[in-house]
Amino acid sequence: MSPDERQYVLGTHDAELARLGFQHEVWAEATVASWEHAGFHRGDTLLDVGCGPGYVTFELASLVGPDGRIIGIDMSERFIAHVRAQAEARGIAHVHAEAQDLGALTLPDWSIDGAFARWVMCFVSNPAAIIERVARAMRPGAAFAILDYSYYEGFRVAPPSANFERVFTVVAESFRTHGGNPNVGMELPAMMIDAGLEVRSIRPLVRVGRPGTPLWEWPRTFFQIFLPTLVESGSLTAGEEAAFWEDFEARTVNSAAFFMSPPMVEVIGVKPQA
Repeated sequence: MSPDERQYVLGTHDAELARLGFQHEVWAEATVASWEHAGFHRGDTLLDVGCGPGYVTFELASLVGPDGRIIGIDMSERFIAHVRAQAEARGIAHVHAEAQDLGALTLPDWSIDGAFARWVMCFVSNPAAIIERVARAMRPGAAFAILDYSYYEGFRVAPPSANFERVFTVVAESFRTHGGNPNVGMELPAMMIDAGLEVRSIRPLVRVGRPGTPLWEWPRTFFQIFLPTLVESGSLTAGEEAAFWEDFEARTVNSAAFFMSPPMVEVIGVKPQA
């Protein structure tokens, strides 16, 4: 595994790139709603924090139009190279992608009209530092919208399964082991206030997935990639992995089955007018 991939809990390989694309499609409606809540407009300069391979980046580019600008920042050189290649292939000139350590983010003060981060703060060791640096770059009146987990272990499945609960617990602990916080959403409002932002809104987000829907397949794509890594590291046994999949497949053919996604929160902070 390359140093670039070791920086990520889930890696930056081709399978993860494809998983991120599917995940973006499944959560696109909630994501666009967050941009509307933040008040992003055509012509804006927006920051995509932890842009990954650019699925959000290019949709934001469409939102702001050619008179706007999207700045995608990520620590993965591979993902940033992918964004740049896609921008060139699509002929999109108003997307700028740069590899940076998010905790040491450098942007000019008062240079952006808004910022967005989705499932980023739960993986980093110092989200408060990122929020502070983003806030510094925001113009007065700009909004920072964050979507992230507020209680990852709140993922629930019916019929209940002790094997599911075991896996969710281990996954959450792996976030913590890598320096993240699977419940970071509970702390985001305070971090925004400490960074000088006013918290405009806090909204919960929980969805119900049923067999046969794209949302039902969302956790499958995650666990197919991540459970072997947990087994390899010794965090999970091969038997526990097999038991999880047995329960998952049994529920996939059960019309009474459903899951409740890990509780998330949308927090929008606004920089006060000077």
